[in-house]
Amino acid sequence: MLILGGGPAGAAAAIALARGGAAPLLVERTRETGDALCGGFLSWRTTAALDALGIAADDLNPAPVTRVRLFAGTRHREARLPAPARAVSRRRLDTLLLARAEAVGVRIERGMTAREVDGRSVRFADGSAITADALFLASGKHDVRGLARPAEARGADPTIGLRVRLAPSPSLTRLVDNTIELHLVDRGYAGLVLQEDGSGNLCCAVHRSRLTEAGSPEALLAAMGREVPALGERLAHARGTVDAIANVPYGWRERGGEAGLFRLGDQAAVIPSLAGEGMGIAIASGTRAAAAYLGGGPAAAAGYQRGLAHDAARPLGVAGAVWRLAERPALARVALAILPARLIDVLARATRIDHGREA
Repeated sequence: MLILGGGPAGAAAAIALARGGAAPLLVERTRETGDALCGGFLSWRTTAALDALGIAADDLNPAPVTRVRLFAGTRHREARLPAPARAVSRRRLDTLLLARAEAVGVRIERGMTAREVDGRSVRFADGSAITADALFLASGKHDVRGLARPAEARGADPTIGLRVRLAPSPSLTRLVDNTIELHLVDRGYAGLVLQEDGSGNLCCAVHRSRLTEAGSPEALLAAMGREVPALGERLAHARGTVDAIANVPYGWRERGGEAGLFRLGDQAAVIPSLAGEGMGIAIASGTRAAAAYLGGGPAAAAGYQRGLAHDAARPLGVAGAVWRLAERPALARVALAILPARLIDVLARATRIDHGREA
């Protein structure tokens, strides 16, 4: 079997397959592990799933995230998370997962960029091709020709992802501390959490129309900082360039399936990032796909895909509803004024994927 992509979804599948006695080949387009734009927040369920794969929470980040803080205009609300979570850079998370995969015997080939998929055959940029009995598609938000997600999933005003790094400092630690923050703005939002080195990972999801009006990512961030003064205060710590990814199909999920093709992570279901469950879906899809293959071979792919789509429906639906409310500033401000802390707890639980069920 061939795993296309060495991020959390692909690495989780590789570890589970190898521990089950299979011999997967994992190919990854990058030669060195970088700091991917998306991800960074790991819920209590995700850290438990990672622990089962051999990755301890304290190795990711010894400092837990225990609270969530919501901002809209000058209003804010805060509540305790249902259980401690973790925040970690993708560089550290991916490094630990790939090292674990190698330790359990997974063969990993790096620097191989997939150009096209035809059936169960993958053609790479160097002209080589690999054919396998089963393909585990874990290319994240990047589509591969032949298996691209439908263009209509992006919508008429597609979502753009932006990420800026905030330099570690005592003042940034005092501002954010052990909290994940969500700053709600017109047609978008920004999420902020402190990573293992104390730096801030500020990720934004905004509609393309908002970026077009601003003229540049930097101008857009400045405008968002004026809308939410607390966000502007945090953006004063920004360092380096703004990373971006276009046309994120939030809310899309693969509902069908076919023998031999296991879609993982964002290639299976794309949850709005304000839920903080993208990494949860990545890990859950990887381990569930591996269990399905080990139990039924390539023919088990369709059943796995339908089961994952069924279980992802509620998290994606709840997160989508919150997202639609959050991107309307007037409604968001009213909601924060009347939102009970108990409801925040309910929403946090409702946007988690089930790691226990196997397809």
